[in-house]
Amino acid sequence: MRRLFFIGLVLLNLSMTAFAKDLPDFTELVKQHGASVVNITSTQLVKSSNTFGAMQGLPDNGIPDFFRHFMQPPGAENNREIPVRSGGSGFIISNDGYILTNAHVVDDADEVTVKLTDRREFRAKVIGTDKNSDIALIKINASNLPKVPIGDPQQLQVGEWVIAIGSPFGFENSVTAGIVSAKGRSLPSENYVPFIQTDVAVNPGNSGGPLFNMKGEVVGINSQIFSQSGGYMGLSFAIPIDVAMQVADQLKTQGKVRRGKLGVVIQDVSAGNASAFGLAKPEGALIAAIEKGSPAAKAGLKVGDVILKFNNQSINRSIELPTLVADTKPGNTIKLQIWRNRAAQELPVVVGEASDGKTAQGKHTKSGKTPNKIGLVVSDLDKPALEELGINHGIIVEDSDGIAARAGIQPNDVILSVGNTSITSVTQFERIIADAHKNTSVALLIKRDDGTMYIPLDIE
Repeated sequence: MRRLFFIGLVLLNLSMTAFAKDLPDFTELVKQHGASVVNITSTQLVKSSNTFGAMQGLPDNGIPDFFRHFMQPPGAENNREIPVRSGGSGFIISNDGYILTNAHVVDDADEVTVKLTDRREFRAKVIGTDKNSDIALIKINASNLPKVPIGDPQQLQVGEWVIAIGSPFGFENSVTAGIVSAKGRSLPSENYVPFIQTDVAVNPGNSGGPLFNMKGEVVGINSQIFSQSGGYMGLSFAIPIDVAMQVADQLKTQGKVRRGKLGVVIQDVSAGNASAFGLAKPEGALIAAIEKGSPAAKAGLKVGDVILKFNNQSINRSIELPTLVADTKPGNTIKLQIWRNRAAQELPVVVGEASDGKTAQGKHTKSGKTPNKIGLVVSDLDKPALEELGINHGIIVEDSDGIAARAGIQPNDVILSVGNTSITSVTQFERIIADAHKNTSVALLIKRDDGTMYIPLDIE
C-alpha cells in the first residue's frame, strides 16, 4: 500500500512538473524590456480659493494624512495655484528619448516628469497629443536609452498570451499577464481605434504602458478599462501599436495629425440588415448618415449604401473602415465598392480632411394612439421641429410596442427612411409598412439624440 502511495506521489509530481513546463515564462521578457517602461507624473496647477480646500479636493492617495495637520484653515491664502498630480505609464521608442503614452495622461499638464527604472528623473517635453486616438508623444533629454521592439498587431491571435508593464495605482513596473480576448473591438465612445481586448489586469496608472507579445514586441498601448467599480474587471483595451506609431510619426514631423475623412456615420451590418438590403451575408459598413457637403456627399454616396471595399481592401466589420480612411492622405482619390439597390457598384471619392463636428438634437413627447402592425405610433414633424433637429425630413415615434419595441425602437426616435426611401410623412410611412410582405425584413433608419442607425424589423 505504501509503495502504491509513493508511486502515486511520484506520478503526481511528474504531471505537475510537466504542467508547469507548459505555462509561459515571462521572466526573460521582463528582464530584457522592463527598463524601457517608464513612470509618468503629470502636474497641473489649479487655482483654488484656499489651500485647505484645494488639498481636500485631491484624491485620498494624493496627500499623506500627516500633512493635513499643517494645512492652513479656510480663507488663509486665496487664489493660490495648487499642484494637482496624476500618474500614468509610457515606453521608450527611440534611444534618444522619444516616449509614447496616452494623451489623457499628459493632457493639460503644466509639467511632465518621467522616471526610469534606474531612478533617474527627467522633465519631459510634450511633442504633441492626439485626442482622437488618445496618443501622446513626449521627449526627454537623454541618450543611449533602451527602446522597445515594435511588433505587428495584425499577427496577433485571439487566445495568445500577452503581458502589460506599467504603474497601476503608482506601483512602478508592475507586470500582469493574460490573453488576447478579441481584436478590432469598437467602443461606444470611440470611432477611430480598433482596440485589442485582453483580460490582462489593467488599472488606473497602467494607462500609456506597453502590451507585449511573447516575442517581447510591443503590440499595443494599454488605454482603457471597462469597469463598474473603477478597478479591473477582466476587460481591458489596448490601442494597436501600428495605429499609435503612425500617429507618433505625424506628431514628430508635423506637430499634429492629419486624417482622411469621408463624412459618413456608419454601423455594422447585422443579419437583419443584410436580409433587408439583399446582401448574401452580414458584411461591410452601412451608411446611416452623411454630412452635408462632405466628400461622401460630393461623390454621390447615399444613406443606406453599404461600403464593401475601400481601395480594393474588403470591409468585414464597420470598425475597419475609419482607420483606412484616417490613414489616407487628404486630397487622394480612392475607389469604393458599395452595395446599393441589391447590386454592387464602384464610386471614386476624393478624401477630405477630418475635423470635429456636432449634430443638432431635440426632444419630443409621446401620446397614446392605436399602433400600426409593427407596434409603432408615429406623428409628422413640422418645419420648426425639423430645423431644431437639423434634418429636412422624418417622422417622430410617439410610442413603440410589439415588433418595433423588440427590435429596439424607442419613443422619441425619429424615423428618417425605410431602406433607401426617405420618409416625409406618416401617410407615406404607413403605406410602406402596410405593403410590406409577411416574413420579410425592412430596415428603418433611426435618429436618436446625436446619432443615426439602421434597425432591422422582421414583418410577422
